[in-house]
Amino acid sequence: MTEVKICGITNPEDAFAACDYGAEALGFIFFEPSPRYLNPTEVKKIIQRLPGNIAKIGVFVNPEISLVRNIWGYCRLDFIQLSGDETPDFCNQIPASSLFKAVPPAIGRDLIAIDSYKARAFLIDSRDQGQFGGTGKVSNWEQAMAIGRKHPVILAGGLNPENVGTAIESVLPEAVDVSSGVEIYPGKKDPQKMRRFMERVRFIGGREGKGIFDRDKSLSEAGEKFAERIKNEKKSAG
Repeated sequence: MTEVKICGITNPEDAFAACDYGAEALGFIFFEPSPRYLNPTEVKKIIQRLPGNIAKIGVFVNPEISLVRNIWGYCRLDFIQLSGDETPDFCNQIPASSLFKAVPPAIGRDLIAIDSYKARAFLIDSRDQGQFGGTGKVSNWEQAMAIGRKHPVILAGGLNPENVGTAIESVLPEAVDVSSGVEIYPGKKDPQKMRRFMERVRFIGGREGKGIFDRDKSLSEAGEKFAERIKNEKKSAG
């Protein structure tokens, strides 16, 4: 079954509605220029009230590793998503089992370049004039299919209740990721659009296999361990 991530959550009501409709994961944006940015204190308050079986994902764009380290542990996130132009060396500082990496447009279908990244899955999204996702523009499905032949794929970019069925049938991704396609305006979800989106995904079904958002009970602790490791490295270097 194709899994669903509802991204750009900014308030408890939208988070609870997404859970009620059956989403497997929620995305919280920690990129301040985004209209869907939410500060870590507010994210933590929401996460503390969520069911244990929902995956909590922190979305970052070209961050300092210290920012990822601190927010991961503070908010007790399950996974990290890097949606900028982060290099393989930067990404390697995060455990691959906890990382989703958006494919930079410059890479295209260069599977050799993609192989240099170690990640749980690759996100195929669209960009527009400095926006790293959430543009409402459809992503490159052919690119997604090419990458999906070798790696787990999360399909994002311009998905909505009307086109998500076709997207799943065409690409066969492990998961789909939606933000603007179920919104009233940036940062505020439309409950009826979320419901219709989820109904369409469940009707289509999609790929069989282990869920990409399945949470190991140790995942949310990985952020704390990661933070402690980096802290120790800093002490050794100092």
